[in-house]
Amino acid sequence: MKKVIFAFFAVSFMTLNAQTKEENTTKDFKKWQARLRGVAVIPYESAKIGIIGGDVAISNTVIPELDFTYFFTEHFAAELILGTSKHDVNTVGSDISAIGGPTNFNVDLGNVWLLPPTLTAQYHFTPFSEKIFKPYVGAGLNYTIFYNADQGGVVKNVSYKNNVGYAFQVGFDLMLCDKFFINLDAKKLFLKTDVTVDASNLATGLSIPADVTINPLVLGMGIGMKF
Repeated sequence: MKKVIFAFFAVSFMTLNAQTKEENTTKDFKKWQARLRGVAVIPYESAKIGIIGGDVAISNTVIPELDFTYFFTEHFAAELILGTSKHDVNTVGSDISAIGGPTNFNVDLGNVWLLPPTLTAQYHFTPFSEKIFKPYVGAGLNYTIFYNADQGGVVKNVSYKNNVGYAFQVGFDLMLCDKFFINLDAKKLFLKTDVTVDASNLATGLSIPADVTINPLVLGMGIGMKF
């Protein structure tokens, strides 16, 4: 089995290397491209909240985003996506009657910044001979870092655990000339985090755990340059 696996990777590497050398000789092949996009981040959130129950609501936001793509061949590439977003967070329908509140209450948990650098492997193709319309699909990983959490005015503190998630994408480049292009892109990130709410200011020793699923849809449009 090990010999079969080794042979498979050896053949794959030689094929990719040969294709790279062949495609690098074409006039229009450029290894790098960069894009600047405006991106809408739309969470599809849900949560399992301990003690007080309820669900979670996370706000949408729009941010600038920069990404870089390296082409191993004319069709196979890797893309690194860089951007950071700020989101307001609150619980929905929580029961805080144990501390003298209502049984259906939305607890303000302030806001938090997310930094989710994402690396995807892509396949690019040109369905038309003019090579102006260039769609692609991709899949990869993201590592989301939560920072600058502001707990708001209700609880004492909110902490978020950094985590690894999956990413899938589809999009296309529309060439304006040999160097510049317009880009449309959609990504789905599968992301979860463990949240701990320190509410000891409301009741002695009160700590509320939550398993939060964010799973944002990321829709982007921008301009790019090959070089």
